[in-house]
Order: sequence, then structure tokens, then C-alpha cells
Amino acid sequence: MFLKWFNRLILLVYAMLIIVPLYFVFVSSFKTSSNFFTSPFSWPDPFTWDNVTGMFRNQPMWQYFGNSLVVTLGTVVIELLLSSMIAYAIVRWGGSVGKIVFALFVAGLIVPSQVSMLPIYSLTRTLGWSDSLTGLIVVSAAMLMPVSVFMLTGFMRMLNAEILEAGSMDGASEWRLYTRIALPLAAPSLAATATFLLVMVWNDLLIPMLMLSSKSKLTLPLALMQFRGEYVTNYPMMLTGVLVTAIPMIALFILLQRYFVAGLTAGSLKG
Repeated sequence: MFLKWFNRLILLVYAMLIIVPLYFVFVSSFKTSSNFFTSPFSWPDPFTWDNVTGMFRNQPMWQYFGNSLVVTLGTVVIELLLSSMIAYAIVRWGGSVGKIVFALFVAGLIVPSQVSMLPIYSLTRTLGWSDSLTGLIVVSAAMLMPVSVFMLTGFMRMLNAEILEAGSMDGASEWRLYTRIALPLAAPSLAATATFLLVMVWNDLLIPMLMLSSKSKLTLPLALMQFRGEYVTNYPMMLTGVLVTAIPMIALFILLQRYFVAGLTAGSLKG
């Protein structure tokens, strides 16, 4: 009985750690600057839409939204395509070769992204990819490749090897086995990985800050930095930007929650 209530208490504390910041961001988005500093957690008084309208009137937010959308979708599509191929190859190879290749990708998880900032910046300038959305997509996909390969390899290992072997004996090529058998069976896992990658890329600040300099190419997280001045920061406007940036990901997670949970539990039970 004690353990049951203790677990509920932990879940309640965890829920509050999520709900309180979300509430603070929401109410702050509809406050004036004076109301924000005098009553940071109270309901907006007066309730104003000036932050929302001012953001879209004074800033090209739709352009920033489009940039984030292009970078996010481009990165996730490339990531899923390449990482699923790699994960399938690792599983099919098996043995020492598969273990070595898998270990090399896992080693990429150990290296902090900050360590590779200087080499990435130097390489992108040499290739002419600096200040380019295309370059940002390629670099983001490369940086997240160890994570997606690690996730999808675990999922691919849960596939029924007998089905693949039967298809191989019937004369199916590896490409046909991959596209007609492996991918359809791994669809929930791909959806879970895609959801994770979408959130990671959409909210990423470090790599866009490293690569982008033109105002017309800024992504949403990077554009929010414009509301921070040297002496004065417009916190209500900045938090409005945070709310606008978070809404698409919240809606996406609600829509894909069923697939995300199914992907995470795929293979946990073997029938």
C-alpha cells in the first residue's frame, strides 16, 4: 500500500514539474511587461493579444516557421531512410561484422556534440554549406545518426528472422526483403523514432546557431533569441514565441501518441 501511494506521489511531482512551466509560459504570453514582473504566476490582468499579434506583425515568423519545417522534415526523412537501412544491414550481417559496425555508431553517442562544433564549422565552410538550410539538414542528420541507428537496430532485431529467411529462399533480394517485409513490420518503430527525431530537430538551437547567420534563414528556436537585448529582454514576447514554437510539437505528439507507444513497446513481448 505504501509503495502504491509513493509511486503516485512521484508521478504527481513529475506531473507538476511539467504542468507548472507550461502554465507559466501560457499565462505570460498574454501579459503586459509590467504585469509579467509584478505577478508572474497570476492570470493575465489585463488579458492581451498584443504579444501574439506583435510577434507576427514585427517579425517574419511565418518564414522562420517555414525554415524550421523544411529543416525538420528534410532531416527526419533522410535520417529514417539511412538509419533504417543501416539498422537492417547490421541485423542481417550479424556476427562480428554487425557488432563492430553497431559499436562504431554507439561510440558516436559518447562524444558530446559540443566537441564536434569546430570540425563541423570548418568542414561546412570548406564545402560551402555554411549559412545554408541544405547544409543544416545534412549536418543535423549526421549528428543524430548514432541515436536513430541505436533505436532502430533494437527494433530490427525483434523482427522474425524466419520470415526474412523464407523470403530469401524464395529468391527475394535484400532490397526487396527490406522494403516489402522489414519496413512494414517496423512501421510502429519507425513512427516512434520519427516522433523523437521531430522533437529533437524542431527544438534544436546549437547546430542552427553554429551554421546560420542570415536573418532570412533562421529557424524558430534561433529566431527567439532576437527578443533578447543587451540591456532589456522582452520576456512576454519571448515566451509567446516559445508557446508558438511548442504548439506544433504538442499537437504532433497527441496525434502520434498511439504510434509512439506502440513503437516503444514493439518487441517487448514475443508471441
